[in-house]
Parts: sequence; structure tokens; C-alpha cells
Amino acid sequence: MGCLNQGVTMQIFDILGPVMIGPSSSHTAGVVRIGNVARSILGHTPSHARILFHGSLAKTYRGHGSDRAIVAGLLGFDTDDMRIRDSLELAKDSGLSFEIETTHVDGAHPNTVLLFLDSLTMQAASVGGGNILVQKINEIDVRFKGYHDTLITLHKDSPGVVASVTNFFAAKEINIADMKVYRDKKGGRAIMLIEVDDRIDNCISVAIGQLPLIEQVTLIRGLFHD
Repeated sequence: MGCLNQGVTMQIFDILGPVMIGPSSSHTAGVVRIGNVARSILGHTPSHARILFHGSLAKTYRGHGSDRAIVAGLLGFDTDDMRIRDSLELAKDSGLSFEIETTHVDGAHPNTVLLFLDSLTMQAASVGGGNILVQKINEIDVRFKGYHDTLITLHKDSPGVVASVTNFFAAKEINIADMKVYRDKKGGRAIMLIEVDDRIDNCISVAIGQLPLIEQVTLIRGLFHD
């Protein structure tokens, strides 16, 4: 089946905030989105999740439903999915086992979540209004909010990799709004975060994944577009 150009669409989030199951955009909608992003990067529903809440989430996660929200996100539910309320029970049917703990992270945002999922670790914060900030992926410091469509590549830190990706975008006439490259060490593993102005289709991520030295590509759908 061919790929379709999805175009640019205005979302309710752009005007009013997230369509969500309450009671709090920070403690529910944002936390669902953290789980969704982690699931997208992992590429599937995890078989096991160790979930650590820091700060205000650690104090209120039961009352505000953050525990149900993070599990719902890991199951792939959206912020307005009525199944969020039953996600802890539904996880069992989906083969997802989980443990929830509290922790303290020096200097971290009060709504921070640490996730340990199969082969992925991620740290992110719910920063208000359903917005999130991803801060670590597999112990590599990163920083992205997911306002725009974002491509995340895992690749070998080697000359020419970044150029091959940017040249691909230029050939497709796709404008890069922001781009950052992170690595654990010279010649080691690296992560590239590329935010683009417009909606892009899944064919783009598939094609980039076939470029030399690219190990994995994840497309995160953004919340906002110009």
C-alpha cells in the first residue's frame, strides 16, 4: 500500500488544550503523552515497565490517576480515550506487566517520570497543558517537546550520517525547524532529533531508516503546527 501525504491540520489542542480524561492536564494528559512517546520510540508495547514518579507526581499519582495515565500511554491510548480509567486492568490483557515506585531526582521538574521498558530507558517531564519535555533516552541527554513532527534517529556516530539525513530532507523539500545531535561518546551511539514544519508521512521515516549507519527511526507526531 502506498503512503499518503497527510497534510497540515488544525487540532483542538491548538486552541483549547488537550482533549483528555481528567482531572489534571499535567498529571494525566501529559503523562499519557509521555507513555505514548516512550512506546513509539520502543516500537511496540513493552512486556514490562518499571515506572518511577518524582516530585508532585510521586505524592499525588494515585489521586490524579497518573498511574493509569502512564500505563494507558504505554498501551497506545490517546489522551481522550475512556479506557484510561481501566488501563491498569487492561494492561494484563495486553501482556504488559508493570511496577510503580516513587523516587527523587536532583534538580528535576516536579512532574518527572522515569521509565525502564525492555531495551529503552527514558526520562521526561509533564510541563503543563498536556505538554511534555523528554530529557533522556537510553542515558543520553536530549531535549525535545514534540510540538512539531519529530524524527528521532539512533545511529552510529560517524562522519556523513547527519549529512545523509539532511540531504534527504532537502531533496524532498521538507524544511527542518530544529535539529539537535547527541552522542554518548565519540564514535559511539548517537541520537538525532529533527523537528519539521509540516506533517510528514511514514514513508519518510522508512526511507531514512534505510540510509547507511541508521539503526532505528521513530516518528513522533507533534501537537502544534504553524
